[in-house]
Amino acid sequence: MLSNLRICAVSHQTISSVHINNICCYKVRASLKRLKPHVPLGRNYSSLPGLIGNDIKSLHSIINPPIAKIRNIGIMAHIDAGKTTTTERILYYSGYTRSLGDVDDGDTVTDFMAQERERGITIQSAAVTFDWKGYRVNLIDTPGHVDFTLEVERCLRVLDGAVAIFDASAGVEAQTLTVWRQADKHNIPRICFLNKMDKTGASFKYAVESIREKLKAKPLLLQLPIGEAKTFKGVVDVVTKEKLLWNSNSNDGKDFERKPLLEMSDPELLKETTEARNALIEQLQTAIHRVTLAQTAVPVLCGSALKNKGIQPLLDAVTVYLPSPEERNYEFLQWYKDDLCALAFKVLHDKQRGPLVFMRIYSGTIKPQLAIHNVNGNCTERISRLLLPFADQHVEIPSLTAGNIALTVGLKHTATGDTIVSSKSSALAAARRAEREGEKKHRQNNEAERVLLAGVEIPEPVFFCTIEPPSVSKQPDLEHALKCLQREDPSLKVRLDPDSGQTVLCGMGELHIEIIHDRIKREYGLETYLGPLQVAYRETILNSVRATDTLDRTLGDKRHLVTVEVEARPIETSSVTPVIEYAESISEGLLKVSKEAIESGIHSACLQGPLLGSPVQDVAITLYSLTVHPGTSTTMISACVSRCVQKALKKADKQVLEPLMNLEVTVARDYLSPVLADLAQRRGNIQEIQTRQDNKVVIGFVPLADIMGYSTVLRTLTSGSATFALELSTYQAMNSQDQNTLLNRRSGLT
Repeated sequence: MLSNLRICAVSHQTISSVHINNICCYKVRASLKRLKPHVPLGRNYSSLPGLIGNDIKSLHSIINPPIAKIRNIGIMAHIDAGKTTTTERILYYSGYTRSLGDVDDGDTVTDFMAQERERGITIQSAAVTFDWKGYRVNLIDTPGHVDFTLEVERCLRVLDGAVAIFDASAGVEAQTLTVWRQADKHNIPRICFLNKMDKTGASFKYAVESIREKLKAKPLLLQLPIGEAKTFKGVVDVVTKEKLLWNSNSNDGKDFERKPLLEMSDPELLKETTEARNALIEQLQTAIHRVTLAQTAVPVLCGSALKNKGIQPLLDAVTVYLPSPEERNYEFLQWYKDDLCALAFKVLHDKQRGPLVFMRIYSGTIKPQLAIHNVNGNCTERISRLLLPFADQHVEIPSLTAGNIALTVGLKHTATGDTIVSSKSSALAAARRAEREGEKKHRQNNEAERVLLAGVEIPEPVFFCTIEPPSVSKQPDLEHALKCLQREDPSLKVRLDPDSGQTVLCGMGELHIEIIHDRIKREYGLETYLGPLQVAYRETILNSVRATDTLDRTLGDKRHLVTVEVEARPIETSSVTPVIEYAESISEGLLKVSKEAIESGIHSACLQGPLLGSPVQDVAITLYSLTVHPGTSTTMISACVSRCVQKALKKADKQVLEPLMNLEVTVARDYLSPVLADLAQRRGNIQEIQTRQDNKVVIGFVPLADIMGYSTVLRTLTSGSATFALELSTYQAMNSQDQNTLLNRRSGLT
C-alpha cells in the first residue's frame, strides 16, 4: 500500500501482560520484544492491535485475523479535501496514537517525508494497519496531486473498498473525477464522506447533488448534518433516527452522545430524516452493504475531520458496508485453488535491508524462507523475511494468509505489477485450468495472460530535464540513486541522451521532478544539478512514404548483408507504439527467424523522431521486402531496419504534437476577468464556466508549454485565493507558426 510507505504503524514503548498462546512461535514473540520505538517528531503511540488492555485471544488472531474481519481500504480525494487529517483522526480514535497530528504542524503519521511536511501535501501513499471493533483495517492514505496519480492507481489495484472524501464547500473537484474513474476501472466499492462541514460555504445539499450529477452515482444518505459552516455541531444517523452531538468542550472529539430525534424538540430535523430514511431500502444495513458491493449506489456520510466530528461513524460504516476480501469476485482465484497467488504492487528501497516488496495476497500463505516464482520475470526467488506494517513499525511474523497485505524482504528482481506464485508448476497448472474453462466459454486468451494478474498502467511522462552529479566521480552514486528511485516510482523514467551523453529525468510534472531532486539530495547525499525543465513533445508524420536501405559489412571473415524496404504511413487511431505490418511477399520462414530483430529495429527507430528527437507516435510501419545474406546476425538485421525506418520518417511531412492539459481553475467572482485574460494569452481554450457556491470554476484546455509556472502567476493575480488542477488530456498537433518557433528555439536560431 505503501510507499515510502510511510508505513504507519505503531511503536510500542511498553507491551505489558501479553499472554501468548502456545500455538504462537518463539520467533514472533522474540521479534515483538526486539521492537524499538521509532517515534517521528515526538509523537506518542499506543500498543499493537489487539494488545490493548486484556482484549487479546492469541497472537495468531492478531497477525492473521479471520478473512471476513479484514478490510483493505483506501482514502482517495482531490488535493486538500482532508484525506490525511481524516486518517490522523482514524488512528487516534482507534487507539493507535495518543495525540492528534496536524498537517499544518507537519506532525501527521502518514505524511512522514520531509517534503510532505514542508509542503503540507501527500506525495507517497501511506499504509496504516489498525483494529476497529474486532475488524482488522489495512488503510492507505493516497496522494491527491495529479503528479502522483500512479500512487493512487497502484494502491487501488490491491484494495477491496475505498472512502472518497469531498470538501463539502466544493463538492466534486477535478482530481475527484480522476480517482473516481480509477476506482471504476478496478470495480472498487466506495463510501463517500463529506468533510469540512464546518467550513464557510459548506453545503450538504450541493455536495450530494454534485456527486449525483458529475460522478453519475446514486447517493444513499446515511447521515444528515446538524447545521452547516459555523453552526455545524453533529450529524443525524438516518438509519437509527438518532442525532450524534459532539461535546463542544471536548478538544479531541472523543466525547459525543447519541440522542433520539423527538417530534417536540426536532420537528424539522425529524421530518427531513424520515424523508431520507424512507428513501433507503427496507432491509437497511444488509441492503446498503449489498448495493455498495454491486456499485449501484454509494453511501454518503459527513463530518469535519479537522474539528474531530464524524470519524467514528465513518469507521463503523467502513466495517459494515465495505467488503471483506472474500466478498470480492476475483475470477483468477479459481485457477489457483489454494495455491499461493499474490501481486507485488509496490517496491521500496531500504538502505539496510535492500528492496522491500509489498504484496497483496489473494490466495495461499506466505512464509519466511519461502521460494516463490515470479510469473512476469519467469524467475524464482526466496523471501528471507516477512513483515507486517503497523504504522511506522515493521513487525516480523511467521506467516500471512489470503486477504492480507505483506511486506517481504529478499526479493531482488520483483517489480511493481509482477504476479507471484508458489512455483512454476503451480503457474502452469493454473494456466491449464484457465484454458479448460476458457474453451468451455469459447474464449481465446494467451496462456500466460490467463494466470497474470492485471498490473499497473504506467502513464507517459510529460516533462523532462537533464541531471548532473557534482563531479564525474559521483556519477556511479547518482546512477545507483536513480535506479533505487525508479524501482520505488515506476512513473519516473531515466534515459541517456545519445547526442550529449547526459542523463535525462522524465517525470509527471514540475512538482514530481522537484521532489525527486530533493530526495536525491536528502536521502542519498548528492547535490545534483538540474537542467531547464522541458516539455515532452511527440512527433508524427502526415503522408505515406517508402524507403529502402542496404547494410553491407564484413566483420572478421563473415559478411553481413541486409536489404530492407519499408513504408511509413500515418494512422488515425492514437497509438504510442508503431503498428507493425508485413507484406504477403515476406516468407514465413524468414519472419520466424528475424521477426524479433525486425520489430526491435522499428521500435528503436521510433524512439527518436527527425524533428526534435521526440518519440514518434500514430504511425504504421509495413515491411515490404527483406533480403538477408546467409550468416548475417540478427543485430545487423535490426540495425538496417532501424536505419531504413528513420530514412522513411525523414522523407515524410512531419508534425510536432504537444501535450494538451485539462485545466480547472476555482476563482472568486472578483478575480474572474484577469484569470480569463491570462489564460487567453496562454493559448487556453475555455469550455465552460460553472458556479460553485460563491466561486466560479473555469474549465478548459491549455497547452502544457504555456502553463509552466502557472501557480505563481495565479497566486499573484488572485491574491492567493484561487486554486487550479491540471491533468493530461491528449497530444494535439501544433500549428505551423508555433511549430516553427519551437524548432528555431531548439536549434538556437531564436
